[in-house]
Amino acid sequence: MRFMLFLFVLLLVLLAGGAAFLLTWDFPPPTATVEKVIPNDRFPR
Repeated sequence: MRFMLFLFVLLLVLLAGGAAFLLTWDFPPPTATVEKVIPNDRFPR
């Protein structure tokens, strides 16, 4: 029973640590340029 409690607490600590890491990690935004040609037929006159 004590071992199961230890595993449960360890799992909670790992999940909380992973969530905190993802919330605070400052990853760079994508830098790929997207160019899309929109035909003039799609715009009303």
